[in-house]
Amino acid sequence: MPAARLRDTNLIREGRADKPAKHNLFETARFFADVWVLRPGQAQAPHRHGGEDKLYHVLSGRGEAHSGAEVHEVGPGQIVFCPAGEDHAIRALGPDDLRLLVIMAPHPRPPAAGVE
Repeated sequence: MPAARLRDTNLIREGRADKPAKHNLFETARFFADVWVLRPGQAQAPHRHGGEDKLYHVLSGRGEAHSGAEVHEVGPGQIVFCPAGEDHAIRALGPDDLRLLVIMAPHPRPPAAGVE
């Protein structure tokens, strides 16, 4: 039976006290799409991917996004492109949780065969 092709990101709001929560929506050998929930003050440390591009799309909350040399304060509806080979990071500014749709391609660790 194929995986469901419809998800409601509005239903995903659960964060974690110890680190950002990552909820997978879809993944194939070519990409993944997750909803991340960062509590105020939580962050993903600066890092880079050699061959994968990433998008951070803000669903709700406020954050600070780093992409290469650029730093942006971001809010709902805004999207940040993080090209392969450049440092990037994201931090929740508060007072509410930062909810992000995160898409990455190609998939850095493709799932086992059989995933659509």
